[in-house]
This record gives sequence, C-alpha cells and structure tokens, in this order.
Amino acid sequence: MSLCIGGALALACGFATADLKVIEDRGGQDASRYYEALGGKGASRAQGHPLRKVSEANMLPVRAQRVTPGRVQRREINAPGLRPFFMVGDDDLSRQWLVERGEALSAMGAVGMVVNVETAGRLAQLRALAPDLRMVPAAGDDVAERLGLDHYPVLITAQSVEQ
Repeated sequence: MSLCIGGALALACGFATADLKVIEDRGGQDASRYYEALGGKGASRAQGHPLRKVSEANMLPVRAQRVTPGRVQRREINAPGLRPFFMVGDDDLSRQWLVERGEALSAMGAVGMVVNVETAGRLAQLRALAPDLRMVPAAGDDVAERLGLDHYPVLITAQSVEQ
C-alpha cells in the first residue's frame, strides 16, 4: 500500500482527479493557476487528455510560506505504507544535502518536493545535482503543517522525519 500526501505528490504518484472538492480552506494564495495548467474546471480544455498539456513553467514560481532552510530534528513517526519523500528548496543547504544524500534517496525510491524555486532553469539545476531523483515543484505548506515541519531539507519515511 502506498500513501501520497499533497497535490503535487499525488500527481507524482500517479493520482489525478477530474473534480476537486474543497474540504478545508485556510486562506493563503489562490491556487487556481495550478489547476488551470491541468485543464481543470474553468480552464479551456484542449484536445486530448488535459494532463498531457501540463507545463511546470505554469506552476512556477513556487514559494512555501511555512518552511525555510534549516536544521531538522530527527523524530520517529508511524505511517505504515508511506512512500519515502523529501522536501528541498533552491538554496545552498538543500543543494549540499541533495549531493550528499542523492544516492541513498534514489535507492529508497524517494520522490522530492521542491518548495521554494523561482524558475524552470533553477529547478533544472537542482535536478542536475541528483539526476536519478524525481523532483516536482510544490509549495508544501500543507504537508509541512501536517507533519509539524519548520525547515528543510528533510526526508520523510514511514518511520521517521530526518535531515
């Protein structure tokens, strides 16, 4: 069993929904531009499947409000079935972390959220540091709040949250 958290990670894990339902609104920035890129309600649908028209450039810039670069205190969690994922940004600490941990992250099949990145070029530079890893732009504030995260880079597995 695999569990995905968050919209961008749900897409990375292969899930997509035609009708989005708001179950809670905590304010913040309007996310409709992300859904328009997916051909959602209110967007003009081109011929073919809407997900084929997605461009990451439409999702950038990504700016997380809740998390910043910094030290993460390791702690145990109990989330059976959670696929390993990580959160990084476009900063020196994240770049160093990706270089140091890239092989281990790849070996465990971790998927990454890039939470603070301005352009497709900067995202490409991060990906070049760990070319075997899948990384998607995502604000990550909802995931950070649910997991009590203040900082990144961070790895989240079924057993732990750690730097």
